[in-house]
Amino acid sequence: MNLAEGTETAVPGWQILLPQLQELVWTLIFLAIFAGVFMKFILPRLNAVLDERAERIEGGLKKAEQVQQEADRLRDNQEQELAAARQEAAAIREKARQDGARIVEEAKARAEAESDRVLTAGRQQLAAERTTAEHQLRGEIGTLASDLAARIVGESLSDDERARRVIDRFLDDLESTGTATR
Repeated sequence: MNLAEGTETAVPGWQILLPQLQELVWTLIFLAIFAGVFMKFILPRLNAVLDERAERIEGGLKKAEQVQQEADRLRDNQEQELAAARQEAAAIREKARQDGARIVEEAKARAEAESDRVLTAGRQQLAAERTTAEHQLRGEIGTLASDLAARIVGESLSDDERARRVIDRFLDDLESTGTATR
């Protein structure tokens, strides 16, 4: 039945969903043209862009790997330089320690030499002063002894040679008595 006549025809429900044959043909033709244009023009450009992007990513990864290797190499160099600097610092500290010990030893040696020199000079001066004092005391003791001997004997010891012998004998006796009691 025809719709123009006013009569309705019952169309099953699944046929409503099916497009008409003419629409289906035109859609397939349009789809084939679109697929051809897409494959001929758009798909190669899209693949080129994707390939270029993949190359950039790979290049970036290679560059990052190179940079990482360079950073590792620089870090290793820096660690080696740091270790060398530490060794050099330890050597400098050890040398300074040795120099300090050497300087202390030299100062001790100079101090000991100076001390020995001062001691020797002091001993020499003391010996000279002792000799001088001994001579002065001998003279005074000699005078006192001759005065004493003159008083004891009752006569004057005017003879210088005799007086000197008496004084020397007295002093020798005095020294021998002094060393025996010590």
